[in-house]
Amino acid sequence: MYQEKLKIDWITIALYAAIMLFGWMNIYSACYDESHAAIFDFHEYHGKQLIWMGLSVLTAAVILLTEPRVFSNMAYPIYGIVLGLLVLTLFLAVTVNGGKSWIDIAGFRFQPSEFAKFATALALAKYLSAIDIDLKDMRTKMVSIALIAVPAVLVLLQHDTGSALVFASFIFPLYREGVSGVVLVVGVAAIALFVLALLVNKFILLAILALLAVAYLFVWLNKRTRKDYLRAIGIFVCCAAFVFSVDFVFSNVLESHQRERIDVLLGKTEDLQGSGYNVNQSKIAIGSGGLIGKGFLGGTVTKANFVPEKHTDFIFCTVGEEWGFLGSTVLVVLYVLLLIRIVGMAERQRSPFSRIFGYCVASILFMHLFVNVGMVIGLVPVIGIPLPFFSYGGSSLLAFTILLFIFIRQDASKNQLL
Repeated sequence: MYQEKLKIDWITIALYAAIMLFGWMNIYSACYDESHAAIFDFHEYHGKQLIWMGLSVLTAAVILLTEPRVFSNMAYPIYGIVLGLLVLTLFLAVTVNGGKSWIDIAGFRFQPSEFAKFATALALAKYLSAIDIDLKDMRTKMVSIALIAVPAVLVLLQHDTGSALVFASFIFPLYREGVSGVVLVVGVAAIALFVLALLVNKFILLAILALLAVAYLFVWLNKRTRKDYLRAIGIFVCCAAFVFSVDFVFSNVLESHQRERIDVLLGKTEDLQGSGYNVNQSKIAIGSGGLIGKGFLGGTVTKANFVPEKHTDFIFCTVGEEWGFLGSTVLVVLYVLLLIRIVGMAERQRSPFSRIFGYCVASILFMHLFVNVGMVIGLVPVIGIPLPFFSYGGSSLLAFTILLFIFIRQDASKNQLL
């Protein structure tokens, strides 16, 4: 009787399958070698990805057959286990591309930071769905931030800045559940100030901020109180302190290669043979694809190995070269449809846990899509995160599959209060 009540969203599953299969085609093409052209050559990247795709589909099937309350009940234990793995990674990790976020056990390598995202989503959804929780309460806000910040810091300690940045996406489900929109405004303003502090003389920037504070008091406000003056002064002081802290953060917190990539992105330096090489070659590959591309297996820039990580973080340039603007647009549209579908599913949930988790899923996928495509076309710094369900990588594919299908399973029983 229980199984008969399930209403699985097959449209979402179809979008997932389409993106994953298209991704495998591009992995195969990016690493194509005539001497290893067999589809089931498991020594090659495309063959290994097939194994992970099979494992992911099997995991998805198991999740769909699991009682939905299991994920709610096990949210905190799963979160604790993953935190333990993140701590263990700090001591046992092997270095891959400058990061120490991989554990190698008997030849099997996996990345705990990928699983930390869905574990944090579960824990946050579990906490915020409690009956007595109110995000207007300071204690609730602090606990929510701690649930997000602890795994983010552990991932950052592994020199995996890209994955750590993804945890910032949890601000969107918090906003949906009642956190003031001021938080979003402050976040955007902080990013803008950080960039401006690297480009503009700091005293000129402070003068502009002072003018904005005066405009706020004497133009925007009709009636001014002592509280308004104190607020304007306080905001100015905080902004000034932030501006003068940028150089310290830039020089002492960020890694040297991250500083170089930001300088290249902002146009302060031009290093086409060093930090700017990947993005420059990626742009060349995408631009050479034109409107309709060079065709499947027809890429020349990617085939000649001019683009590093062409099957992982930079796989979007393979799409641009072989499938052109039209193919790239189709891929982005598939992702947008998936995101819209997930948000729509989240809004129709009766269970707060399912709704919050759904928004976490959409936020994580959106952040990965935005940053990955943005860095490939030169709009954001190169920080190295995969394109969901698309890039080569077993840990990321399996973790994203678990993330998505837990929500699909919750939605299949959306009439139940979990």
